[in-house]
Order: sequence, then structure tokens, then C-alpha cells
Amino acid sequence: MKITLKGGEFREFENGMSIADITKEISMGLYRAACAAKVNGKVCDLRTVLNEDCELQILTFDDEDGKKAFWHTTSHILAQAVKRLYPDAKLAIGPAIDNGFYYDFDVAAFSAEDIAKIEAEMKKIVKENIEITRFTLPVEKAVEKLSADGEVYKVELANEHADKGEDISFYEQGEFYDLCAGPHLMNTGVVKAFKLTQCTGAYWRGDSKSKQLCRVYGTAFPKASMLEEHLAMVEEAKKRDHNKLGRELELFTTSDLIGQGLPIMLPKGARIIQLLQRFVEDEEQKRGWQLTKTPLMAKSDLYKLSGHWDHYQDGMFVLGDEEKDDEVFALRPMTCPFQYQAYLNRQRSYRDLPMRLNETSTLFRNEASGEMHGLIRVRQFTISEGHLMCTPEQLENEFKGCLELAIYMLKTLGLYEDVSYRFSQWDPDNREKYIGTNEQWDEAQGIMKKILDHLEIPYVVGIGEAAFYGPKLDIQIKNVHGKEDTLITIQIDQMLAEKFGMEYVDADGVKKNPYIIHRTSLGCYERTLALLIEKYAGAFPLWLAPEQIRVLPISERLLDKASEVVTALENAGLRVTLDNRSEKIGYKIREAQLHKIPYMLIVGDKEAESGTVAVRSRKDGDLGSMPVDEFISKALTEVATKAR
Repeated sequence: MKITLKGGEFREFENGMSIADITKEISMGLYRAACAAKVNGKVCDLRTVLNEDCELQILTFDDEDGKKAFWHTTSHILAQAVKRLYPDAKLAIGPAIDNGFYYDFDVAAFSAEDIAKIEAEMKKIVKENIEITRFTLPVEKAVEKLSADGEVYKVELANEHADKGEDISFYEQGEFYDLCAGPHLMNTGVVKAFKLTQCTGAYWRGDSKSKQLCRVYGTAFPKASMLEEHLAMVEEAKKRDHNKLGRELELFTTSDLIGQGLPIMLPKGARIIQLLQRFVEDEEQKRGWQLTKTPLMAKSDLYKLSGHWDHYQDGMFVLGDEEKDDEVFALRPMTCPFQYQAYLNRQRSYRDLPMRLNETSTLFRNEASGEMHGLIRVRQFTISEGHLMCTPEQLENEFKGCLELAIYMLKTLGLYEDVSYRFSQWDPDNREKYIGTNEQWDEAQGIMKKILDHLEIPYVVGIGEAAFYGPKLDIQIKNVHGKEDTLITIQIDQMLAEKFGMEYVDADGVKKNPYIIHRTSLGCYERTLALLIEKYAGAFPLWLAPEQIRVLPISERLLDKASEVVTALENAGLRVTLDNRSEKIGYKIREAQLHKIPYMLIVGDKEAESGTVAVRSRKDGDLGSMPVDEFISKALTEVATKAR
């Protein structure tokens, strides 16, 4: 058989060879580094036997899918260690995740001493260099085997395969086996360095009505040096965690009396949100967007028409009971059906299009309590939302404009280099989740693919991630802990205009439904603030800093002169405070540094006489003395250019 390797090289091998044996023939060094493989683009196990021509890529730890195989194998080593030490523990699931793995066990919570014992047992398993083998069983035999061992969670998973007519895959290492699709490493000895990082509670299948299990997190690497580097990064991430730093810098707080996922913006945090909002709205206005302001709630009739009532009701806060009340309202989880009413205010012509409507929208989503995290995922949030109605001929150019706006925002904030793109598509096997016909979905996704490819956007595909009414481009970003979330979304919708009766009279006199683009230009302000806190470790660029300048007189007798400096700065539109405390100047400087103030202006006797200030920059240190007007000009230029 002819095998096409990475880079286009052709090699011939005997039919019936496993990928592992093929890899050995290519290079023993590559075999030792191999974690999994891709055959014709599909991830598979190194044990897979090949019998026909194909494209083959060997995956190492440097590849994303290689990492997953490595971490998934380590999760099995963890499970084997737990079963050795705690034979009565029941196995649930143990997937690879971002930056590592976890495994859920039905067992009493592990203590720190237990975790140390488990790690020690894992080291023994690695040292034993146990061969990992794969076998399959028919569903009935698999259930019988798992039932005999009391693995009730695995039995539940196995039974779900009963109607698929497929044998169930298992992996075995020594006395341990686990129901698993793989892929896995060839033996346990490859896992040279690992660390169990956290032990928490987790409900079976994320359902709060199910039993709470014990979840053990960990990570692993081929080399100890890589683990050490990763752990150092984790420690740095903890220092930058917005949930910790944002509270220390008094940007936001929370209250049990108010509720989970409902943060309170303190004056400094509220100021940053205000600056971001003004920046976004001013930029949108320059690009032809028209501002609307719509209600925070609506009758259920609106959501029933849009489809949200059937497809999104669990994520909404509903006010009232349909069985008891004449009218039931719900807080809005999105703005689209509200802005459609602005479009429907009068008859539209093709000359009105494109119509770009934007709004700084406060939204409400009933997120599960376990999903809450600082400002990243909340129940009430504010978003830079917009909806654009256009003709089919305008669609690509308008989509491009929405993307260019989003990229401009990201670059200005310094977040652009941290994002990735996901083309979120529907899942035709989960038909109940979506409205519209197969043909409409094929058309909408085909249009978006053409646009993204034409714009050369480097995206990955996310099956089942589309909105219920259309495909979308999700601009993804990770927080300091590696957890990925969506920051900005741009969607194409050809279905809701018809549902709402939105029409325009075209040049030929025929009434037609416009295409709709749903988009955010910056996304959720709270989430953006969280990412900015972590990006800059709280040391915001001057234009975003809630306190830009602090004036520090070296003694009380210079307070009047320092106050004159403050007045001059305020009159120039800069955000400034005066430290008028009877403290030594060294103490004042250190405290300003802890508060991450961009500039400190020190007023001493010499400065008071000469009409200057001694300038200390958070970034560049001592800049020497300069006239107040000169500093103001420098600061205003830095603000105007949004320098970072």
C-alpha cells in the first residue's frame, strides 16, 4: 500500500501493518515521540492496522491531538492508581481537557494525603512500563463484564451504545481496564512527568440532580523540565487571575445578598467599562451604525415568534406563569427580536439597506451555578450588540466590515494576538435544536464558508456550535488558566427575517426578506474587562486606566502647588488624584506602584519654584522634571493614540 506522509512524501509498506510498526520503519526517534496518528485527517490509535492507500500523519506531544492522547493515557494511569489504593471506588469518566486531564470517581473526597499517595502509586505504574492494549466486546458482553465489577457508571455509558450496533472499545494496562474509545499511548512508561493539581466535587454528567463525584485534575508532560515550566506558568496565572486581582485593585466585588453571577462594578471598574463603551459607540458611529435603546424585557409572544421560547427558555429568566397569568414576561437574553421591531417601524426599500443597528445591551442569562466564574461568565452582563439587515449582494462586504471592526477593537486593546477563530456549524443529527430546512442551513453555511475562505480567516470547524437560527464565526480567547470562551460572534441569519415579516422592496418592485448579520464588536464588557485585567496584570494602558496620574507633594506646605497641578491636569481631561496624606514620599510612591498608576508626578521645592513636576512612569521609571504643560501634551498624545 502507498502511504502519503507529512510534507507529501510517498512510502510503500506491506498491507496489514499497524501505524506503530510503520512509524518504527520511518524512524525509531519518531516512534518514541509518537502519541497518536491521523489517517486521512481522522485521529486514530497507533495500534490501528492499515490495509489501503492513505494519508498518514504521526502525532507527537507538539500536536494538539497528540497532547490529548498523552493526557488521556495519564488519566487512565490515575484511575489505575486509585483502583489499586481504593478498590471500592467506582469509575466515571476521565477525558483530556485544556492543559491536562481529570477523572471522576464515586468515592469519598480525597484529602491532600490521599492525593500524595495516588501520585506515588502513579509513579510506580509509570516505572512498571506496562504495555497498553486495546480490545473490543459486543455491547451485551461489555455490560456483563462491567456489571460484574460493579462499574455502574460505565454500564450506563455502555448501554447507550446498544442501538448503534457497534462493539465497545476497551483499553487494558496490567490488571486495570477501562471502557474507552482512545487513542492511547503504547505503554505507561512514556509519561515521564505529571502532577495532580486539584481535587473538587462534580456531578455525574453535570446534572445537579445526580450524585456528586470526586474529580481529580492533573497534567502531564514527556519531560520534567516541561512540567516545571508549566507549573511556573500556572503560578503566574494565579497572580494574574482577574477574580483575585480585580478584587484587590477594587475594580469589582460580589455580594451573597445580591446573588451569584451578579457582580458589582466598583468606581474604578465602572470607569473602565464606561471608557470601553464610549470607545465602541464612537467607533461604531464612524462606521455607519445607528444607536437604538430597547426594553430589558418582553412578553413571551416575542420570544415565541423568534424561536427562543422553544429553543432557549431554560437559559431565560421568566417572570410569571403561563398557566396562571394573562401575560408572561421574560428578561431578554439577546437583543435581536427587539431591534427587528425598529426595522419594522415602517416599510423598507432596498435604498434603506444596509441598515446597521447597534445597542449597548444589558442581557440576562440563567447560567448554571457551577458555570459562574468572576466576570467571565455571569447572569447579567452588558454587550456591544448589533444587527445588520442587507441584500444578498451586500452580505459579504458587510460581513467583512463587521469582522474588520472586531479586529480593530481587538488590536487596539492588545488582545488580537491571543484569539482564534471557530466556524460554528449546525449538527444535522440533532435536528430538534435548530429551525429551518436542511437546504437553508446548507445555503447559509456555504455562504459563510465562501466568505471566510475569501477573507483567508484561519478557522476550525465546531459542529453543533451554531445558533439555532444560523451559523456563526466565533472569535475565541483563553483566560490565564487556559479556559477558552467566546469573546466576539458574527452570525449569518436568513431565517428570522421571514419569521418576523421583515421585508424590503427591491429595485424590481418585488418584496424580499433581507439577510441579517448578528454581531458584537467587542462582545461582553464584563468578560473583556476580565481578560484585560489578566492581560495587563492590572497595569492598564494610560487611556484605559481608571486613575491615570497621581500627584505626590513631598510635604504639606506644597499642597497648594500640588493642587494647582491637579487642576491643570483635570482641565485637560485627565483622570488625576492628589495624595495629600502626611506620609513620606517613598511610601507614597510605593503605594502608587502597588495600585499600578501609570504616572506619578512629584512636587518638591525645586519643582514648585520652577513650575515643573518630577515624572515617574510605571513603565519607564524616572523621566526627570518637565513643565506641567509639556507633561500634559505627552499624556494627551498617549491617550489619543491609545498607546499600550
